[in-house]
Amino acid sequence: MSSTAPAATRPSGAPASETILSLNNVEVVYDHVILVLRGVSLAVSQGAVVALLGGNGAGKTTTLKAISNLLHSERGEVTKGSIVFNGAEVHRMSPNELVRRGCVQVMEGRHCFSHLTVEENLLTGAFTRRDGQAAIARHLELVYSYFPRLKERRNALAGYTSGGEQQMTAVGRALMARPKMILLDEPSMGLAPQLVEEIFEIVKQLNRKEGVSFLLAEQNTNIALKYADYGYILESGRVVMDGIAADLAVNEDVKEFYLGISGGGRKSFSDIKHYKRRKRWLA
Repeated sequence: MSSTAPAATRPSGAPASETILSLNNVEVVYDHVILVLRGVSLAVSQGAVVALLGGNGAGKTTTLKAISNLLHSERGEVTKGSIVFNGAEVHRMSPNELVRRGCVQVMEGRHCFSHLTVEENLLTGAFTRRDGQAAIARHLELVYSYFPRLKERRNALAGYTSGGEQQMTAVGRALMARPKMILLDEPSMGLAPQLVEEIFEIVKQLNRKEGVSFLLAEQNTNIALKYADYGYILESGRVVMDGIAADLAVNEDVKEFYLGISGGGRKSFSDIKHYKRRKRWLA
């Protein structure tokens, strides 16, 4: 298993950059008894796209909510470790204070306001801004330049738009807060493959052109590693493997257990138990 160092999140060949987010040995407990995260450490460099991978129940969403301080609404709390965003320890800050500092989460399942129009949804993302209506209007046009479909649908009620349009609305709403970093939770969920590709292409453009860093939790390992610079794999609340995304994509264990690809062809169910026992990170 590779080491988890902040510098490792840099794209291969990229110049050195500062770490914008770091988690050090974070533990999360729900209802004072259920240990969900078991000493998670990870780092995201400024301007990087980092993928947080793993199956259902691995702890991906909990990790994002620990960062964005949304755990308390679900009776969860960070009981150990530190979370540092942009040089400040943040896990005791309120969620809106963290948004003002530039870290915004796009929740799993979009969570658009169905009774508001697409444009009204986008404008809710600017709630914490204090730079005036003219600046907000200019930023809205910037969002529409990345999501032209939303401009066409700006007056439609969000609840009557497609899943892809709602996902675009959710990302656009996060952009309206002028974030330094977006925590993106399961952006591919419930979307057709073509739309998933379109969403990730926009993420890449936002990262390269606007300098927004991304930490994205995703079950679709193939698409996530295609667009990420670096990746962490979670299993049972622990980081079990991490590395440059291109290296993880060709790693035999990752291919076999997360991409469903192996050199020996399709395996039977009885074989799977044997393979799980021989996972290098569980040995």
